[in-house]
Amino acid sequence: MATRAESAALTRRALLDAAADLLDLGGPEAVTLREVSARAGVTRGAPYRHFTGKDSLLTALATESWERIADQVHTLRTDPALSGSDKLRGALRALIGVGRDQPHLYQMLFRRHGHRPEELGEGLDRVRRRLCAPADDPAADRIRAAGRFQEEFLIIVTDLVGERNARHYGALLLASAHGIADMELTGHFSTDSLRTTSDELVDTLVRMVTDAGETT
Repeated sequence: MATRAESAALTRRALLDAAADLLDLGGPEAVTLREVSARAGVTRGAPYRHFTGKDSLLTALATESWERIADQVHTLRTDPALSGSDKLRGALRALIGVGRDQPHLYQMLFRRHGHRPEELGEGLDRVRRRLCAPADDPAADRIRAAGRFQEEFLIIVTDLVGERNARHYGALLLASAHGIADMELTGHFSTDSLRTTSDELVDTLVRMVTDAGETT
């Protein structure tokens, strides 16, 4: 028989999974606590025992997503069988894959900060300045998770281009990845005028950065 703590953890997991499903189906507007409760098979009051409201729930969802992406990049970074260029290629594809498979989540992760947490945007340029926020602040957890991804990614870039150029190329790569994800999602690569794929563009980016590292 599950303990009270185990039961609470299972309920929280079910709520997060339900929210993720609704987000994928219809974006942040589709995520209501009533719908989340129904989809998770719990009472309407159950979400309030785990989250202060919809914003808190979406913030927790974003935090988990950043942690998953960071875990993926960490696994790539620490794989001794992979070359530096393969690690970078894998990290970029992992990021673009979120945009491809979960576009609503991707937009929530990277949209510039607004008045509501579902309009969050870590902005990655603000992450380090906010890493010292209170430990019990859900928004701070999200910022820290995004910062962890950034740190893992920048280590990969540093190994290729050196510490002095890492931030410059890191920003270029992330901006390029966001553009690729957006253009793939909107179908621009399938037009006769472009005739390319996201994988081909990622390969080009990796070659450019690898070559730049060899000449510095």
